[in-house]
Amino acid sequence: MTHILIQGGTVVNADHAFKADVLTQDGCIVAVGPDLQAPTGATLVDAGGQYVMPGGIDPHTHMQLPFMGTTTMDDFFSGTAAGLAGGTTSIIDFVIPNPQQNLIEAYQTWRGWAEKAAGDYGFHMAITWWSDEVKRDMGTLVQQEGINSFKHFMAYKNAIMCDDETLINSFKRAMELGAMPTVHAENGELVFLLQRQIVDMGITGPEGHPLSRPPVVEGEAANRAIAIAEVLNVPIYIVHVSCIEAADAIARARARGQRVYGEVLAGHLAIDDSVYRHPDFAQAAAHVMSPPFRPKAHQEALWRGLQSGNLHTTATDHCTFCASQKAAGKDDFAKIPNGCGGVEERLAVIWDEGVNSGRLTPSEFVAVTSANAAKLFNIYPQKGCVAVGADADLVVWDPVGTKILSAKTQFSKNDFNVFEGRTVKGIPSHTISQGKLVFVLGDLRAERAAGRYIKRPAFNASFAATKLRAEVQMPSAVKR
Repeated sequence: MTHILIQGGTVVNADHAFKADVLTQDGCIVAVGPDLQAPTGATLVDAGGQYVMPGGIDPHTHMQLPFMGTTTMDDFFSGTAAGLAGGTTSIIDFVIPNPQQNLIEAYQTWRGWAEKAAGDYGFHMAITWWSDEVKRDMGTLVQQEGINSFKHFMAYKNAIMCDDETLINSFKRAMELGAMPTVHAENGELVFLLQRQIVDMGITGPEGHPLSRPPVVEGEAANRAIAIAEVLNVPIYIVHVSCIEAADAIARARARGQRVYGEVLAGHLAIDDSVYRHPDFAQAAAHVMSPPFRPKAHQEALWRGLQSGNLHTTATDHCTFCASQKAAGKDDFAKIPNGCGGVEERLAVIWDEGVNSGRLTPSEFVAVTSANAAKLFNIYPQKGCVAVGADADLVVWDPVGTKILSAKTQFSKNDFNVFEGRTVKGIPSHTISQGKLVFVLGDLRAERAAGRYIKRPAFNASFAATKLRAEVQMPSAVKR
């Protein structure tokens, strides 16, 4: 048996913090309490003056993603290893089928890519087209493969964008299955139009990117998705909320009792749109992602959303493209591959900007970096809390430790860091994944293929199973 005893720290969960030791055995937490005795042969971790928190859960990453004619620099090993170095022990990535591609086929491809992961992982499934086959495969994915969330891109016209008919059909099906629809909220038709108009005006550099995706474009799509979800009475999760308009749409819906949940990226909390006006193309292009970084006023609104409980999770949208890949859009910003990193830096940036500033308490930090994601995607309390029986996915957090974030020292394979030069106070000293020390005082000990695929059950599993059995037993003519 393998034991780790974390001694002398302050355990921080989303609901409260308390002084306690934590004992793990063979990948699980087996005791939490004062003055625990170390079993023979146990590895001891001194957490004196530090916090012991659940490992971070990043609910929005894109490892090894084929996108815009290229593939991200970080695969499932390097990306999850970088996460472990930053205290993130689990990710939820995305299977994104091509239009007309079979969902199960795409899922199997992504499962194969992810076998090399160093940390635990799960998947959201993107719905990029609609048919009876898609409807059937959604049921298979929920019931057999443990996928309980479906992603809908309202952007990227002529590629993976969903029209309203697809949104309605998929939302309705998700409700039947006890799954959560999620949306990338940007009006793809407006973005397409604005991109061409801005290029026609002679603006071809990265500064054109935020001009083609103004906040109102995100706000409109968020309102539309929320309205569709309200009519169908299905909960909805809006990814990477970046602006006041979308945050306000969520707050209004929640005020009238609708189940709407919002995610915000570490980058959107800390970086503003001035980065797109950098005179060096490579520097500006490195920040191109969608939705784009916004003017500073939007950042404060996002922090208020987290404080008020109207925004619930923090993520990264980790999607790394190097300078040579970004150069594909040298003459047209619309051709710059969209994506930035952050899986390694997320916890430190949010602690520094959130807890050190007084915007968040340590318990609120745990809520928005792990516990809420675990609850929303139905893996709590296996993940997202320090409690007996939970997975031994833990981070020992040094609140006075400092680090300068830089591409020179990051573990990600990318050649750029959007937080370059930022000094953060509050960093992981140790990361434990599945009861193993995988990061110790700067030493990354990630193991290829050590990560597990984590199934996430349907929210109303008994109802969904009954419904699926009924569908399977019906003659096909009756089903149609």
